[in-house]
Amino acid sequence: MTTNPEQPITPVFINRELSLIAFNRRVLELSQDISVPLMERLKFLCISSANLDELFEVRIGSLTQQLRAGLNRPDDSGLTPQEQLRQVYAKAHELVYDQYHTLNDEIIPALAEQGIDFLRRTHWSEAQALWVKQFFRRELLPLLTPLGLDPSHPFPRILNKSLNFVVSLEGTDDYGREAWMAIVQAPRALPRIIRMDEEASGSASSFVFLSSIIHAHVHELFPGMTVTGCYQFRVTRNSDLAVDLDDDADLLKTLQGGLFERNYGDAVRLEVADNCPQEMIDFLCDRFKLESMAVFQVHGPVNLNRLMALYGLVNRPELKDTPFTPKLKNELSGDGNIFETIEQRGSILLHHPYESFMPVVEFVRQAASDPKVVAIKMTLYRTGRDSAIVDALEAAARAGKEVTAVVELRARFDEEANIDITTRLQKAGAYVAYGIVG
Repeated sequence: MTTNPEQPITPVFINRELSLIAFNRRVLELSQDISVPLMERLKFLCISSANLDELFEVRIGSLTQQLRAGLNRPDDSGLTPQEQLRQVYAKAHELVYDQYHTLNDEIIPALAEQGIDFLRRTHWSEAQALWVKQFFRRELLPLLTPLGLDPSHPFPRILNKSLNFVVSLEGTDDYGREAWMAIVQAPRALPRIIRMDEEASGSASSFVFLSSIIHAHVHELFPGMTVTGCYQFRVTRNSDLAVDLDDDADLLKTLQGGLFERNYGDAVRLEVADNCPQEMIDFLCDRFKLESMAVFQVHGPVNLNRLMALYGLVNRPELKDTPFTPKLKNELSGDGNIFETIEQRGSILLHHPYESFMPVVEFVRQAASDPKVVAIKMTLYRTGRDSAIVDALEAAARAGKEVTAVVELRARFDEEANIDITTRLQKAGAYVAYGIVG
């Protein structure tokens, strides 16, 4: 029996994208739970922000593509792509508002009570302002390049999720050209949180946002001109790699070519300072081809996820969960031969993450060096760039063993790391398959 493709679908499921936002709402609620250690609350806030980034990069990017392709078929929840987008954006706005409320009204005050301070530029003392000026001139000024906007300097390509500033200007530059607006891009390698010198701040746990430092001294990038406004912004782009598996004979080369362009896909969200004038917001929306519902005006740093760095900068165990140490099975705790242990005791079950993964690493290492082992076959999905497992497989291949690895190149946002692993193993003489197509 055939069905009409435009026939309405009776909703029986919850929309996937709305469900993901509801999940991130529950993650955010953990950051609001005062029974959770304070630094863990900050971590949950950052996780909810990072998850929302991925939702926009992948899910919203896909919906936007469907809309531009003229696809209007409802999903299993009964919502068309247009309806999904409008509802997701509305729910995302509510979530982002609550994220910044949690940061500004709950977590930052709670951190201050513990002697961990974020120093706002409107409250810097003379000594603190001097330290910031010296830091800017020493660490930031050589790295920042202002891009004036005029017919010979068009709007620059803005990297996905990078920190940027739109600056309004009056006057003429060193060449006598009138300028009204410029873009300042902050290199991604720069930390978003900087610990202030204890002598200047009076505390070992005083921090300042990178955006605050740039705001305070952005005028030094425009000698002879007057800065009339400076506003941070961040654009999120569609990062869902489109790979035609029928036409692309070499998946690895195709992915390598797509990874760079992923950083410059179609814009799906604009985050901007809440004090940014509407005319500048309209200007940015025009450049990024975004509707007003995709604009998120925020009171604070435009990338909450980068606040995760504070967790490592603050050495306060009482504000964190007690570290969990996986248990090591007695029969695997020594330096003996794992193959002999298995032969003597039979199969050994490991329950991760409650039991240590180190016996698995040691098992592969011993296999790589054991002259009786002639072949090793493994599946690798997400291992990280510095993987002891990959090191062992590489050593085994170089030692002449038959090494076969199935690497999932399309593990989302780990594609680049998996391409590097694949290249390493292939150079060592291993056979690498690229996972399952489809």
